Amino acid sequence: MTSPSNGPLSLRDHQIAAIKQILNLNTSSSATVDTAWKVLIYDELGQDIIAPLFTVKELHNLGVTLHLSLKSDRDPVDEIAAVYFIMPIKDSISRIGKDLAECLYESYYLNFIAPIPDDLLGALATGALESNSQQTITKIYNQYLDFITLEDDLFCLRQAGKDSISYYALNHPPIRDIDKKEIIETIADCLFSVCAILGSVPIIRCPKGEMAEIIGERLYKKIRENLCDHRNSLFSFDSINMETLSFQRPVLVILDRSIDLASLLHHTWTYQALAHDILDFKSNRVEIEEVDESIVLNDGQHPTKRRSYDLMQTDKFWKQQKGKLVKGIEGDPQDLASSQLNDMTSKLTSAVSSLPELLERKKLLDAHTNIATALLDQIKKRKLDIFFETEEKIMAKQVQEKILIEILSDPTAGTPEDKLRLFLIHYICTPMMTQTELDQYLTILREVNCTCLAAITYIKRWKSMNNMNIVTQEREGGTTTMGMFSNLVNKASKFAMDGVKNLVVKQYKLPVTKIVDCLMENRSSPETDGYRYFDPTLRSADNVSSARYRQGFNDAIVFMIGGGNYIEYQNLQEYLQDYAKTRSSTTTKRIIYGCTEIINASQFIEQSKNFKEEEIDDFRQCFQLFAPQGFVDTPDKLCFIMRSLSMAPTIAELKRYFAKYKKDAGVVEFDDFLKIVWEHRATENAPNEISAAFQHYDTQRLGYIDSKQLRYILTNTGEKLTDRDVDLILRELNVGSDGRVFYDNLVQMLTQPLAGRR
Repeated sequence: MTSPSNGPLSLRDHQIAAIKQILNLNTSSSATVDTAWKVLIYDELGQDIIAPLFTVKELHNLGVTLHLSLKSDRDPVDEIAAVYFIMPIKDSISRIGKDLAECLYESYYLNFIAPIPDDLLGALATGALESNSQQTITKIYNQYLDFITLEDDLFCLRQAGKDSISYYALNHPPIRDIDKKEIIETIADCLFSVCAILGSVPIIRCPKGEMAEIIGERLYKKIRENLCDHRNSLFSFDSINMETLSFQRPVLVILDRSIDLASLLHHTWTYQALAHDILDFKSNRVEIEEVDESIVLNDGQHPTKRRSYDLMQTDKFWKQQKGKLVKGIEGDPQDLASSQLNDMTSKLTSAVSSLPELLERKKLLDAHTNIATALLDQIKKRKLDIFFETEEKIMAKQVQEKILIEILSDPTAGTPEDKLRLFLIHYICTPMMTQTELDQYLTILREVNCTCLAAITYIKRWKSMNNMNIVTQEREGGTTTMGMFSNLVNKASKFAMDGVKNLVVKQYKLPVTKIVDCLMENRSSPETDGYRYFDPTLRSADNVSSARYRQGFNDAIVFMIGGGNYIEYQNLQEYLQDYAKTRSSTTTKRIIYGCTEIINASQFIEQSKNFKEEEIDDFRQCFQLFAPQGFVDTPDKLCFIMRSLSMAPTIAELKRYFAKYKKDAGVVEFDDFLKIVWEHRATENAPNEISAAFQHYDTQRLGYIDSKQLRYILTNTGEKLTDRDVDLILRELNVGSDGRVFYDNLVQMLTQPLAGRR
């Protein structure tokens, strides 16, 4: 990683250059890009990698006439090359074999996001020979691009919601050793890709006794093995022979999410982090609900419609303002647009070609006005300024318990989730809380309809297991008053700042920034003195003693296992800016921030709902009762267990779950059964769905339907029952002579666990 002062390429630049070379049919980077038309075929991960880096227009300029999913049905295209960008997995190799057999394209350039294993390479060769199409495979390349770059110095390994390396996947109790090993290999491989594309051999630092240590040691071995393979090494000699100049190599700091959960739950006050927290923001695209004033409904209201905006690095306004506090967003878009219109007037008179650029600028400013308006609407509606200020004071030990209870009890303040986040931060930052005190808060949260209380159970267990030092979660921050946000949104707007607190935030270092500061400066600290030290250029795995005699680092890669967030990323960037202002040295520091996935508080709370230990024990007992051999081998047996736990999967869902989670032996074991349960419960609400179905027939909303009508429904719609099945249902419901079936009783019977029936 080159020093920034020498005009370095960012991580994003490196990945863009690598993909351009792929689209250039892997010719020399110095060669002119091949603009001959080609088809780009990608899998889900390939799409996730490309989406934040290239627009459709940019792909078109690189010669991509079509970009299609590997899984999609595709027609043959004559006399055109196909560039594949996929992960080397069994299903993808089979699909490539099918494409070869069907002669979809003239030539194939196969680029694997990560190196293809020998067995899959053999399967690919076998498939090509069987279809006599081996001559159409022009090249096969192993690309080390197994990560998603979102910003110049920000990356994640997978999109949020991919369960393979989520916080829950890393921490849930029944994780098997084989699954844990697979996760470790995946993360280590991805970090190896980051190091390889940067061409840098890092010094690896990580805390002892956690997942970070295991991954750090595995990564050390992978890099070490590659360095010893001189013919195929991915690292230059200059990056290897620098034992005495450690500051010229980056330090890779690997951390576990457990070091700081408060930041993950904290309501934020910066443009980018706010968008990620309260809007639908993913892969640099934000979606918001906008009022469509061109349509008037019967009640006089205007309907809403979803609209998406791409926030790319070419958007100068976004690039300048995304990391700033809302108060720091400078200039009203209307004023800026007007100013730019004036600036462009003279150009328009002499060059009509300036018009597209002007319109594009105006379009961007309008987009940011709409996004800011949507943010402000949520801030006012949920009183997020109050939550932000209170959380800041909690972490600075400046808030009284009475004030906290008043906010939690206020029916007009925030959503139930906002209140849960506020309490969780208080719970995390409170060294000791009695069960009586905890029960008091639980009562308040239940009264305000907070339904995600399993998160509290998990945090309680997390605190006891980590034996954490609560002081590390505290801040020396706080808030005072100052004007905020009014510059971005027009003062004449209906979303003016009336009713929103004016805040200014004192700058402070988050726990991750404190750790990185100590390690980059090679400064002794109780928090980092025990960190492992791995140098892949040395034979000995751990050289922590020699670290004390080395200089600090100019560059760092910070990686968070279990999910990262924009708050930490921006705090690290602020640290760099403050460092540059306070130091007279011309040396510039650089920090790349990465994580397994970028998640917000809502996504973390959603994952924490799955940590109900008592519930897991109930699932285990039920599974063992009906599958004493330790597995189920048919969808029917899976159905019986799930329905005994008050779930109502359809036959199609059962078949899909069984096919997705069964082992090679064709069976579903308990750990996979848990995944099925979490996936199914995320989408199913059986009581509401069944009630809604019956209400469709109960047009007068009497609460019941006739038994003859029920018989017709059950024997002629959906998964059809027999008359005998219906007779059994009616008998259990004790239907009277009037034939009325109260469907609330029917719903209760259908969704009651089998163990609870008499």
